[in-house]
Amino acid sequence: MQLLRKLLFPFSLVYGLIVYIRNSLYDRGILESKEFDVPTICIGNLSVGGTGKTPMTEFLIKLLQPKYKIAVLSRGYKRKSSGFVLANDNASVEQLGDEPYQIYRKFKNITVAVDADRREGIRQLVKRVHPDLILLDDAFQHRKVNPGFSILLTSYGNLYVDDWYLPTGDLRDSKYAAKRADLIVVTKCSPLLSNEEQKNIIAKLKSRKNQRVLFTFFEYDELVKNDKESIKLSEFAGRRLTLVTGIANPEPLVKYLKEKGFPMEHLAFNDHHFFSEKEIDELKTRELIITTEKDYVRLCNKLSNLFYLPVKHAFLSDGEYMIGEELNTFMKAKT
Repeated sequence: MQLLRKLLFPFSLVYGLIVYIRNSLYDRGILESKEFDVPTICIGNLSVGGTGKTPMTEFLIKLLQPKYKIAVLSRGYKRKSSGFVLANDNASVEQLGDEPYQIYRKFKNITVAVDADRREGIRQLVKRVHPDLILLDDAFQHRKVNPGFSILLTSYGNLYVDDWYLPTGDLRDSKYAAKRADLIVVTKCSPLLSNEEQKNIIAKLKSRKNQRVLFTFFEYDELVKNDKESIKLSEFAGRRLTLVTGIANPEPLVKYLKEKGFPMEHLAFNDHHFFSEKEIDELKTRELIITTEKDYVRLCNKLSNLFYLPVKHAFLSDGEYMIGEELNTFMKAKT
């Protein structure tokens, strides 16, 4: 696979040139990047998946929900619907896509909608819902909208400054686009990442003056869950687990379970994978399946031997206070 990526290097140069031209057209105002009166916060990255956008969106919901009427707008990647769809009790994972559906299931007091055209999605939300704030999930590359505040995520194990354009690397946008971010969050760090290492990373990222860089690690729950029960993960000790993942980077979860001493079979599928009947029948033969929450919403109506392990971002140092301070300042300026 790595050899193939190297052989495709000429294509990555063409891709990089296209990205550069597109960003230049927006930066110079030749292509319009529209601002909206409603406050908008963009959560995104420069690479293809694997930085923890959905857990960050959930963190922001929990942080801001007590004060504001929140709507989440996503593209709804790989959904089997088109146009603007507003989540309701009749909505399905196929209509919304796995990540928006996961958020809708978890947070009943907010609005969740999907639309590949973010401008139209914002217009529809303002018209129908009148939110105080719209969270734009995975919208950093969507230059047609100029968000009020942008949060850029980059994974500790694959910082955007060390990456290269697709298909040789994982970058889908220029690393120089990071200058548009108001806040950079380095995710999937070690909980023991030292202050000195944090300073070295900040220097490596060459962040702008007043552009804060925060650090998070994945914190897994002590309980595995499904729609019927919650059980301590430790109660599965001694049982052989089957781990099923359809996410961009399952390695942190694999590492976590191995460190907990679980012998397991790992069945890895592509990100956002919709399981075939044959694959479901095969999974039914397994005694006990652990999966991610994103995969769970695609499988929960098809399997009974299924649990998911919740995960969330935990901030190093006083990062949680800092992001709260940044967002409170932004919202006060907008309202």
